[in-house]
Amino acid sequence: MSALVLLIAVAAVRISSRSGLPSLLLYLGIGVAMGQDGIGNVSFSNAELTQVIGYAALVVILAEGGLGTKWKEIKPALPAAAALSLAGVAVSVGVTAAGAHYLVGLEWRQALIIGAVVSSTDAAAVFSVLRKVPLPSRVTGVLEAESGFNDAPVVILVVAFSTAGPVDAWYALVGEIALELAIGAAIGLAVGWLGSFGLRHVALPASGLYPIAVMAIATVAYAAGAIAHGSGFLAVYLAAMVMGNAKLPHWPATRGFAEGLGWIAQIGMFVLLGLLVTPHDLGNDIVPALIIGLVLTMVARPLEVALSLAPFRMPWQEKALMSWAGLRGAVPIILATIPMVTGVAGSRRIFNIVFVLVVVYTLIQGPTLPWLARKLRLGSSSDAADLGIESAPLERLRGHLLSVSVPQGSRMHGVEVGELRLPKGAAVTLVVRDGTSFVPGPTTVLRRGDELLVVATDPVRDAAEARLRAVALGGKLAGWLGTGSETAR
Repeated sequence: MSALVLLIAVAAVRISSRSGLPSLLLYLGIGVAMGQDGIGNVSFSNAELTQVIGYAALVVILAEGGLGTKWKEIKPALPAAAALSLAGVAVSVGVTAAGAHYLVGLEWRQALIIGAVVSSTDAAAVFSVLRKVPLPSRVTGVLEAESGFNDAPVVILVVAFSTAGPVDAWYALVGEIALELAIGAAIGLAVGWLGSFGLRHVALPASGLYPIAVMAIATVAYAAGAIAHGSGFLAVYLAAMVMGNAKLPHWPATRGFAEGLGWIAQIGMFVLLGLLVTPHDLGNDIVPALIIGLVLTMVARPLEVALSLAPFRMPWQEKALMSWAGLRGAVPIILATIPMVTGVAGSRRIFNIVFVLVVVYTLIQGPTLPWLARKLRLGSSSDAADLGIESAPLERLRGHLLSVSVPQGSRMHGVEVGELRLPKGAAVTLVVRDGTSFVPGPTTVLRRGDELLVVATDPVRDAAEARLRAVALGGKLAGWLGTGSETAR
């Protein structure tokens, strides 16, 4: 049975990558099919276990997202992302809760819980459907940072609304959110810096230990943040982001390992969430879910974006795409288990409404995002692929070996070795092409699929990598035409 589930999950990965549908829907479908109303007839109703596993999976997913976040892209977007993650969440919660109360008839506690639960966006869902439509770095930076930051205040709000007794005053909640975010941010940055410093200066006995060490450090950041009564989710995201931009040894292997763990975490989490759902109980909650989702998608999210980004000079096209790109993924469904665990009245209905809302509106928004990006003319015309560069330190020689893969679509294709114009102290020493290795000369023309071995001294290591990435994006005239090392990512 487990082998069959694994084969189905692998097939789901391929289908989602080719169809553009977020993998969330396929994995949830696997869980529902295995459940008591499906072909598997598996009875599962342990919301507490689901929440624990969901939190663990979310830590891995946030760590993987942080490791893949490029600081050069996200830095200019931080103020806008912070506004969306704080003020924007408040707007979204208030508007959605009002719609749930006045249009659906839910009592205020239930309405506030739903408003908070669905206010968290999911970067994995957004970029799984936008991967074929390169967007301006400001748009991707804001969306990515928002999804990494807004989990923390949303979790705090859901826990506060789900706690027995009266809900704290709004100013008390604001103070609690600010304190937990500050603690989580400080711990995440500190752990990330210490971890990256240690990994760069301590040679581990095997290269395979570096990916494990990176994920372990990210998990430590979450644990430290939670113990200090801060936001563990923000801590793990920031720690991973610091390490992901620290030029760690064996980075491509570490990145691939993290992506694999992220896929496993998503598959397991979504299947489990699908098992927790009882399909025959969803009938009465479909219409309320559609109404609340309509308020969220057509009113709350656009208003959230408009008000939060009003101080920033952004074209209306970018704001329009961000309004439609507020995809909800695994996090809302996981957070919907919190009121079930704490025993809030009507918690099963809250879970059902959130489940239906996420599935239906992801089906609507997901496939239409690339179309909307093209209509708004936000897709980049550049199809250049980024290089795969792996760095191995040569400590005794005070240098680095850079293993460079030239992918399909790279503008390094057709460039001569001499035209790379690498800084003094760096040189291409070996080329592997079609299984054959040779020492290149200055006039050797590089091809797609080539593997290059570049030796660089410590002082020029970063400049050499930046130059290689610039040529991959801009071709042999990179620098002359404005695509220099300063724009390499």
